[in-house]
Amino acid sequence: MANRPPPRFVPTLTEVVQSGPVPLAPTQTVSPDQLAQRVLQRVDLALDRRLREEIATLVLEQTSALVPLLRERLESVVREVVADALADEMQARQRGGGSNV
Repeated sequence: MANRPPPRFVPTLTEVVQSGPVPLAPTQTVSPDQLAQRVLQRVDLALDRRLREEIATLVLEQTSALVPLLRERLESVVREVVADALADEMQARQRGGGSNV
């Protein structure tokens, strides 16, 4: 491979490369409308991300808080259904019409 210099657009290890949007050049003029539009776009993106994070955290917290209540109610319903089924079976046997399920 021939020893040739890299293209001009490839940064070398001694250059600092900035991430994110390129700042405006000091000589470039921006109208107030353009500035407002850029700021609103940044706010919109930041709010979208932050709201998603907060909603996810809130849903997780609420779900965790509901687990004991759901467990308690489910246990109550299961006990009631089993007790009713057992009472029905006992009544059926007393009447002599016990069915084999």
